[in-house]
Amino acid sequence: MSIYDIGRVCVKTMGREAARYCVIVDIVDKNYLLIDGTKVKRRRCNYKHLEPIDKSIDIKKGASHKDVLEAIKSANLEDLLNSMVEIPTA
Repeated sequence: MSIYDIGRVCVKTMGREAARYCVIVDIVDKNYLLIDGTKVKRRRCNYKHLEPIDKSIDIKKGASHKDVLEAIKSANLEDLLNSMVEIPTA
C-alpha cells in the first residue's frame, strides 16, 4: 500500500490548478494518477505534481464524478476541497 492510494486527498503543486485539493480516483501507471475534485477537473496527473495529505475518502477505483462528490459530502470535506492551500509569505 502506497501513499498514493485510491481515495487519498492531495494538493496539486503544479499547473493551473496548483494549491487546489483533489482526490485520487485511479492509478493509470507508475507515473500517472487520475484525479478529480470539486474545483479540479478530472484528468491524468503526474504523481510528482501531487502532495498527499492525511485525509482520505471511501471510493471505488474509477468512481464517477458524481460518486466522488457524494463521498466528499459524506466525509464532510466539502469546505476543504473548495478551498486553496495558504502559502505563507515572509
